Amino acid sequence: QVQLVESGGGLVQAGGSLRLSCAASGHTFGIFAMGWFRQAPGKEREFVAGISRSGGSVYYGDFVKGRFTISRDNAKNILYLQMGSLKPEDTASYYCAADPSVVLTAQPSYWGQGTQVTVSS
Repeated sequence: QVQLVESGGGLVQAGGSLRLSCAASGHTFGIFAMGWFRQAPGKEREFVAGISRSGGSVYYGDFVKGRFTISRDNAKNILYLQMGSLKPEDTASYYCAADPSVVLTAQPSYWGQGTQVTVSS
């Protein structure tokens, strides 16, 4: 088991930046591939970004287009998502996810409770 707790969400103006964090506990962080998903009201859950166990491989949803950066600190057991050039359509609940695998699967095994990001126009 691993417990995931997100933080860093909030209200930001369009064009602004936020950094989300996901603190992991309960298991060796370095054995998990990690990632971020998001879900807006009335919409399906959407993949945002993923990172391999070691951090050597990163990948993003098509909509990111260079605006977000995922990273991890395996010594501190923390996953990050640096978001920039935010748009109102980025408004959603953002969820941290983990899989005990090299890369994140489409249906991760573990989820955080989510953190709300609201981008005003």
